[in-house]
Amino acid sequence: MIDTDARLLAGVKEQLGGRNSGEPVGVAQVAEALRRTGLVHGSAAIVDTAQRLTAEISGAGPLQPLLDDPEVTDVFVNGPHDVFVDDGRGIRQVEVPLGDSAHVRALAVRLAALGGRRLDDASPLVDARLPSGVRVNAVLPPISGECATLSLRIPRGRSFTLDDFVDLGTLPPDWADALRAIVAQGRNVLVTGGTGAGKTALLGAMLSSAPPTERLVIVEDAAELAPTHPHVVRLLARRRNIESAGEITLADLVINALRMRPDRLVVGECRGAEVRELLAALNTGHSGGGTMHANTVTDVPARLEALGALAGMSQAAVAAQSVSALDVLVHIERSAGDRKVVQLAVPYRTSAGLLAVEPVMQREADDSTTVFATGRRMLTALGVPVPAGVGRHSAVRAREQST
Repeated sequence: MIDTDARLLAGVKEQLGGRNSGEPVGVAQVAEALRRTGLVHGSAAIVDTAQRLTAEISGAGPLQPLLDDPEVTDVFVNGPHDVFVDDGRGIRQVEVPLGDSAHVRALAVRLAALGGRRLDDASPLVDARLPSGVRVNAVLPPISGECATLSLRIPRGRSFTLDDFVDLGTLPPDWADALRAIVAQGRNVLVTGGTGAGKTALLGAMLSSAPPTERLVIVEDAAELAPTHPHVVRLLARRRNIESAGEITLADLVINALRMRPDRLVVGECRGAEVRELLAALNTGHSGGGTMHANTVTDVPARLEALGALAGMSQAAVAAQSVSALDVLVHIERSAGDRKVVQLAVPYRTSAGLLAVEPVMQREADDSTTVFATGRRMLTALGVPVPAGVGRHSAVRAREQST
């Protein structure tokens, strides 16, 4: 921020007085305060300056235009001259006037405070959610090297449909039909994929196809799922405040959601001990599901076992609960900016009582579909025509049973 803006900012803050004690300040308030300072003249200049200063007071400062760009989903600050964005075309570097390392640190501290979190030398790591819904991770030196780092995730809240994913090439039409039938029949679904693969958007599209008479209760860390549905109840977790009080976990919310008579209970992303409550809920007759990070569908058993261990579950317990609770795994991948649903699978227990997965449908590199024997049986049970493609038996169980 240049010296002139620093002088203007000081003048505006003086005019605002106590009105900026924790609550966001709007452009209109800043513009009026700016007029009273007498430092800027002319309506156009006042409005332009007020927008910039509002970003400094209540927004993300020089990063605010990136957050306002509807195509940007992630912003990364590695240093005052190293700013990157992901706008759906892959991660690329952009020019943003952040000043020096001291300005980056000040921005990180202010964003943490806007999210109700403390960031200083005693607490150099923070995860926060801004009033706008933007998720912020900040790290201070020396943990982050010579400069503070920022990672911002912007929830766009755009609602996709399965038809949208077909148009984008993410889903073949016959796969979309299968997913609609899976939702319509109340099957429990776990959507898996890597970071930024589109798990949340895909789950939201599937939920949008749920019958309008259903009551959907969605449990999340941050409001990201945006299904187009007439009856959605959203519960958001809350982190501990600066005094280490007031925490409400996803596990707490799953337990509470069961008392709200949900027709479909959804956890936006399973990343901890809440997996125990979700599996238990899905095993008591509630339909639903969630998302989970996994780089490949074959990684899912290990991920579920790791999360279950956080809740004190044994491998055998995770296997038993998962096989009875989860009907279908839907795996989505992102490569070179393109997102594709590449596999449907089902969980099963090995002869040793451990969790494993068996492929149902697989999308090949040439976009053809391989339908396995298990997939033919499942699609027939769903009343969905089997996609035209190569059919073959899965050797997964055969190999496991022979060992």
